Amino acid sequence: MSMIAERNMLLRKQIELPVGLRLATDEFREGWNFVQSADAKKLEKKVQSHGWNLLKIADGTQACGVGETSEEAVSSALRLALLRMSAYFNAVEIEYIELTQYPWFFLARVRVCQYRVQQSATQIVSDESIPLPSAPRRRRLPLDAEVLYPGFGSSMPQIKEMLVSSRPEQMSAQ
Repeated sequence: MSMIAERNMLLRKQIELPVGLRLATDEFREGWNFVQSADAKKLEKKVQSHGWNLLKIADGTQACGVGETSEEAVSSALRLALLRMSAYFNAVEIEYIELTQYPWFFLARVRVCQYRVQQSATQIVSDESIPLPSAPRRRRLPLDAEVLYPGFGSSMPQIKEMLVSSRPEQMSAQ
């Protein structure tokens, strides 16, 4: 397996490429191959020389991974980032890798940019292919919270009352 580094390109194994385009690749995992000695710009030039296009569709996807070695951590993070990708995207570029070493493990943060190799210069992107930013869940009590949780929040006024009423007693004792 090739050493994972920034600016590496990965292609899906089942990618449709222009006739006559030969790319040297190494197998990575789970349906993806490394493109040897090619970043996005080099790959774009090769694809365009055959009349096809390499389009950057969306912003990058970030993932984290851990491992006993830095290589295992990066590989784990990259695997998670690739699992989150829609089948619509058939190429990715590793934008950056950030490693943090802890006493017993490594933590890697990886960001990949999503690309599509296609014959047409324009193509409509379906809504499900572009990842949407996740919104935080809002937690609210149900409208009938008093019925479901009859004692919820009732002890706070009592505690406050006890604290207020005990102050004069403590003052008079001194």
